[in-house]
Amino acid sequence: MTQGAGQGPETERTATLRDFRVPAYVNETGPYVDSTHPGDVVPPLDEAYPEGYPDGYTPTQRDLPVINRGDTLQLPVEPAAAPVAQAAAGPGPLYVVGDVHGYFDELITALREQGLIDADRHWCAGTARLWFLGDFTDRGPDGIGVIDLVMRLSAEAAAAGGYCKALMGNHELLLLGAKRFGDTPVNSGAGTATFQAAWLLNGGQKTDMDRLQDHHLQWMARLDAVEEVDGYLLVHSDTTAYLDYGDSIEAVNDTVRETITRNDADEVWDLFRKFTKRFSFRDEGGADAVRSLLDTYGGTRIVHGHSPIPYLLGEVGSEDDEEGTGPVVTGPHIYADGLAIAMDGGVTMAGKLLVRQLPLDN
Repeated sequence: MTQGAGQGPETERTATLRDFRVPAYVNETGPYVDSTHPGDVVPPLDEAYPEGYPDGYTPTQRDLPVINRGDTLQLPVEPAAAPVAQAAAGPGPLYVVGDVHGYFDELITALREQGLIDADRHWCAGTARLWFLGDFTDRGPDGIGVIDLVMRLSAEAAAAGGYCKALMGNHELLLLGAKRFGDTPVNSGAGTATFQAAWLLNGGQKTDMDRLQDHHLQWMARLDAVEEVDGYLLVHSDTTAYLDYGDSIEAVNDTVRETITRNDADEVWDLFRKFTKRFSFRDEGGADAVRSLLDTYGGTRIVHGHSPIPYLLGEVGSEDDEEGTGPVVTGPHIYADGLAIAMDGGVTMAGKLLVRQLPLDN
């Protein structure tokens, strides 16, 4: 294309971090390339160019120096996240995310480290598949921000040929119940309780409730409770209570949605109470409990959140670990004869928010 009105100089692509469009003249050599350092003695122009000035060169009172790289202020640049490797054919790589609990910044960091989002927090992983294991809100400062991010990434991933999906956690049920039923008494099995009181007791944040809108509620109410992907049975809670709601993945998910839709406070409370149970896979008989779920719903390994890894290991940290003595979590915890993978790194107790690709390296 010839240069005309409203058109700049011809441009070319450069392999820079942010893919700037660089004018062609930036890469040209010229009379300034070999200029001396500021402060050096500059030879007279007739000595510098005894055969005449180069074409297009306009002499000034003194030749303009080039500032060398060592004279400039060097600012650190955050390295770009390694892009997710794309499969030549078939589905993209599979990733899972443990409990987030409103820790928005930690989630952004973890997704960036895995190359799933870019510096502007948009999906950049192509056909990758990403599963959140539930518990987006409570305890941390920005649960609604987390939900908004997951909803947006779901649309962006689908447009790129991948997906971003989420499971129902017990804290989604708790937030739904607190919004719908408030202080309505429910039969807790140990006396009278309310969703509102339980929500506050379990880290409910007023800022989340104030920002909670109908589309957030509808999104949470439609989440699946169980899914099987690539031989991994994905659930939120480390409990066998899922067996109470159906003998297939489809049956469990349908029953959970129907229970929420009926809008009966006692029914939803019972669902919340059962999904809050934990440690079914940890102690004696834990491997058999995992097998009961795998035999019923399929898969060769179960992947769950809910119970923080420090709890599973008998290590308990504090919410505000200022002295750095909290639990050290470096990755998922494999246990129950290798059949269970725990993904809640204990971000609420100064642990780590985990995002990992499956299968694991170890």
